[in-house]
Amino acid sequence: MLWKKRKIVYVFFISVLILFLILVKTKSRRYSAIKWPAANNIVIYNRIPKTGSTTFTNAIAYDLYKENEFNVLHVNMTKNRQVMSLPDQYTFINNVTTWTERLPAFYHGHVAFVDFQRFGVANPIYINIIREPLERLLSHYYFLRYGDNYRIGLKRSRAGNNETFDECYARSGKDCDMKQMWMQIPYFCGHYLFCTEVGNPDALKMAKQNAIEKYLLVGTTARMRDTIALLEVTVPHFFKGALSHFDSLDANRSHLRYTKKKIAPNDQTLSMIRRNEVYKMEREFYDFVSDLFDAVFKKATNGTSKAESLVNMPLQYHFEKIKPT
Repeated sequence: MLWKKRKIVYVFFISVLILFLILVKTKSRRYSAIKWPAANNIVIYNRIPKTGSTTFTNAIAYDLYKENEFNVLHVNMTKNRQVMSLPDQYTFINNVTTWTERLPAFYHGHVAFVDFQRFGVANPIYINIIREPLERLLSHYYFLRYGDNYRIGLKRSRAGNNETFDECYARSGKDCDMKQMWMQIPYFCGHYLFCTEVGNPDALKMAKQNAIEKYLLVGTTARMRDTIALLEVTVPHFFKGALSHFDSLDANRSHLRYTKKKIAPNDQTLSMIRRNEVYKMEREFYDFVSDLFDAVFKKATNGTSKAESLVNMPLQYHFEKIKPT
């Protein structure tokens, strides 16, 4: 009799254990069944202010999304911050990679590089465009005072202040401080603390490394058309027809946002800026990226360096000795 009772108890506990294991296995399968969407269905353009990003985003992304069947989403950073907290980075990555209803997706916004790989996820396709650093700063300086042709009626924060960049620099004003030039390096460096430390050499090193390893392509404002052409042949599911569309635009749309009035700095100001360490670092980064782009473009065009060559360029490889036949 005692044996029968023990047998019932044993059977009961074994049954509970088996049921528990089944539930755990089922739960793990349910979570493992969640697949990260293919990274090539996501393009992130972490656009830098005053580099022609409005032209690119509006004239290319927002013009082509219907034809090429992708979604365009703007990442709006609170109070114009360019960095996210670590928890926000996690939720951003989770949202971007699991929002399947919005795939394929083109994300754009003024935000520093977010490294998905830190969270165990494949990085999406990162692209960007940079500008000669002094040109970018001058454009921003006069934009604050005179606005641009994009939002004509909008009053800018320095409207009515007609102080030239030379005058500002001579009195060490805030708007022309070289700290304001520390922009493109932090955008590529990412979310580490040292990235925002003005003049930090580690930030320059990280920015270069990310430009090489994390970005598919980084073009320049001066070579916008070449950048668009190269994107068309490397990411066709997003940029098919981009070059011909860009060429068809009138001057206002192909240069959508330009500062109404800019006054070139004098030789004395230029001489002082070129000796500044922040300018030297930002210029070094610009030249580094520009040289990378030039090499990629020449290789892709087989030495012609003509955007039109990319569309009709024959493949420079073929398959052979295929077994079994």
